[in-house]
Amino acid sequence: MRTFEDTYRHKGLRKQLVDLLRQKGITDERVLQAIMNIPRHYFLDSAFDKVAYEDKAFPIAEGQTISQPYTVAYQSQLLEIKPYEKVLEIGTGSGYQAIVLGEMNAQVYTIERQKKLFDEHKKFVLRGKYTGIKYFYGDGYEGLPTYAPFDKVIVTAAAPYIPPKLIEQLKTGGKMVIPVGEGQVQRMLRLTKQADGSVQEEIFENFSFVPMLGGKNN
Repeated sequence: MRTFEDTYRHKGLRKQLVDLLRQKGITDERVLQAIMNIPRHYFLDSAFDKVAYEDKAFPIAEGQTISQPYTVAYQSQLLEIKPYEKVLEIGTGSGYQAIVLGEMNAQVYTIERQKKLFDEHKKFVLRGKYTGIKYFYGDGYEGLPTYAPFDKVIVTAAAPYIPPKLIEQLKTGGKMVIPVGEGQVQRMLRLTKQADGSVQEEIFENFSFVPMLGGKNN
């Protein structure tokens, strides 16, 4: 069961969360405002209602997680989103990251390989509000060549390597934010595509994500 009521208490808890994210070094006011505006408890079973605004990841269906708010804010900040940019997201998961980007007026194309999660999104209560988000069932390693090029790419799972097709689908000057590494810990990278097709790499903090898997899962 999920509750779809956004009370003063929920808004107060969100404000506390945003204050915490500020303390942890998130400075992009548009990211913070998006997190303030979005009822994160809508994405979780009502049993988690009281803890939905803690800075923690929580399990969702199919062995996936809804990312820790700090991780969502951190990746969103690194993306340097401008309104109406086309963003490819690999790993829809709960949909929370896509909706944060949608709240920032990005045009989001998000891919989910788990059929069950993809189908659940079709009836999600916030879906109708964010018409700039398009959902796809597919293999994240393949990206969405039909809709390329993208201004930005965000990968929300641990990639063992940088998928070449995702670089191909990035505009020159475009940025990709991706956690790379096998094992428990990954390094957050921001890649900027150069005119010759190569990438300039910036290295940021360590994080822990579920692995990025290939193919589709029925």
